[in-house]
Amino acid sequence: MNYLLHIAIMMGIYGMLALSANLLIGFGGLLTMTQAAFYGLGAYAYALLSMKLGLPFGVTLPAALLFCAIVGWLFGQAALKFRNEAFVLATIGFQMIVYVVLYNWTDLTRGPYGISGIPRPSFFGLEIESVAAFFVFTLILFLIVFGVMYLVGKSPFALSLKALRDDETAAQTLGICPRNQYIRALVISAAISAIPGVCFAGYITYIDPTSFTLTESIFIACILLVGGSGNVIGPMSGVAFMILLPEILRFVGLPDAIAANLREIIYGVLLIVLVYIKPKGLAGAYAIR
Repeated sequence: MNYLLHIAIMMGIYGMLALSANLLIGFGGLLTMTQAAFYGLGAYAYALLSMKLGLPFGVTLPAALLFCAIVGWLFGQAALKFRNEAFVLATIGFQMIVYVVLYNWTDLTRGPYGISGIPRPSFFGLEIESVAAFFVFTLILFLIVFGVMYLVGKSPFALSLKALRDDETAAQTLGICPRNQYIRALVISAAISAIPGVCFAGYITYIDPTSFTLTESIFIACILLVGGSGNVIGPMSGVAFMILLPEILRFVGLPDAIAANLREIIYGVLLIVLVYIKPKGLAGAYAIR
């Protein structure tokens, strides 16, 4: 049972990450590779504020969101000078900078040794200890994020992002400022990414920089590529496919000597076939270009 609950918790964490990335990639048409960076910054902010300052969860969660929002705003000021491939390279550069800082600032982050003994979230002195309790906690956070992103997706703000995505020049003639709208999207996306970071740190109780690499950002982008983007259903389809398929393949009767490699090959082939057949993903409204 704990195994199934663990899978559900990880689906909730990646679901929140996919929804946060969807605002930029699906609605704004900005292919970003920074989601793991903000995910990691949220996790480290929670861990350090909890352990070094002893702050309660009711303070550390909003503080992590605010910190990531500020970093997102600062990053946007520089990155949004670029478009298309140059913007993607800028996001990759930022992702690598965050990883290098987390890895080498050993006095603060303990670098490759990571931070262990991170306290679990607690409310009114009651700590969320069991896997079942953490599943409920993650589910509540996920539903809040899903609700917020659903409302954002129906707002005039999302419509302006779609207009910029489809034709930036035409959108400008309607009075939409690309820079302002994209920065708002970056700030919201960065802040939302902090929530699964806090959730992950509190659940595993250990973090190190290897959990927040460029590979992780690519994986989050692949979730949207497979499931679809531009709405809130596509990312959820991608999470289910990308998280559950590898677990299902574990139970396929394969020879032990080649099981791991063969599972990866099957996984990769299925992804290629899916993207070829469904360019907008399983349930998306926008084909990522």
